[in-house]
Amino acid sequence: MPILGSQGSGAKGAPGAPVVGTATVTNSTTVSLTFTAPSSKLPITSYTATSSPSIALTTSGTTSPLTVTGTFASSTAYTFTITATNANGTSSTSSASNSVTPLSTVTVDFLVIAGGGGAGGNKGGGGGAGGYRTSAGTSGRNSSAEASLSLTRNVSYSVTVGAGGGGGLTTTPTFPTNGSNSTFSTITSTGGGSGGQEGGEGDKVAQVGGSGGGGWWFRTGAAGTANQGYAGGVGHESSDRGGGGGGAGEAGENYYSDTEDGRGGSGIASSITGSSILRGGGGGGGRSNMVHGLGDLKGFLAGGGRGGRSVSVPGTDGTANTGGGGGGEYTGPSLPGKNGGSGVVILRALQAATATTGSPTYTTSGSYHIYQFNGNGSITY
Repeated sequence: MPILGSQGSGAKGAPGAPVVGTATVTNSTTVSLTFTAPSSKLPITSYTATSSPSIALTTSGTTSPLTVTGTFASSTAYTFTITATNANGTSSTSSASNSVTPLSTVTVDFLVIAGGGGAGGNKGGGGGAGGYRTSAGTSGRNSSAEASLSLTRNVSYSVTVGAGGGGGLTTTPTFPTNGSNSTFSTITSTGGGSGGQEGGEGDKVAQVGGSGGGGWWFRTGAAGTANQGYAGGVGHESSDRGGGGGGAGEAGENYYSDTEDGRGGSGIASSITGSSILRGGGGGGGRSNMVHGLGDLKGFLAGGGRGGRSVSVPGTDGTANTGGGGGGEYTGPSLPGKNGGSGVVILRALQAATATTGSPTYTTSGSYHIYQFNGNGSITY
């Protein structure tokens, strides 16, 4: 049963005026308007809401709330009034609702990280981290945050999360590959560069990427991409060790001595989800005389793989959804370099999405609605 509101002063036998509750923007074309029903001697057959300034935006219904749908002018403030109708007539107009401003766009912060590069096998360089781009904190190569995105409401935007690159193997030979790009709207993060390796039928030099792959032997590491990541390190000429893959926050280390042990470059911490998390570490280079290089820990903590030295002490893959580069291997042709970690796309806005695909993880932090895509999908605001 309706809650009785004011008697009002409508036509003889008509209902009293409804009591307006709260107008709430649902999306760029819809406003929800609550109200309390007035007293009426006869059953109320309908309620009609009318917007101001445009009287073209009206709707009718029989219960609260009423949904007003139409083409609202962008960034224009609207109020709404309601009338009630029964068999004897229509009530006087209610007082105006609160003011609301439907928006045609929504501001979205992003963190878009590409897949990390695969590492080299024999004497292999570490894989470079996937490109690291964000509007909420420090971007790759320790550059400034980018501008937030202004997205059109009621439009579906695709999300592509890049896969990690594959590790190399000398015997086939299978050469390591770069990670795949991650994309969202106008943002493309470049896949991490693959590490170099000695090849049975030809050598593979380190490849350019979001962060560059580390070189093998005396070969130089590859360059990173501006505002996304750093270059990879140089391999050791006499000890046949791989250089570290570049990271989002630091270049991969050269492998010239035991004090410069081919570690992967460090990543960057982001608090876009409300918690500070390191991502985008470079993979360590393959090494001959250590269990794992002490310096490997920097890249490893940000998702980069550790460099290996033997079958008993193998390298590790980059961590999934961090864009970490794969760890290189040192020992002979039978042991492959490790795979890069997949990327991630994280979106943050003050408005919740109206639809998603791909099953992103949804969380909130303060007033923000946060969606983390670990795989491909789409989002609509």
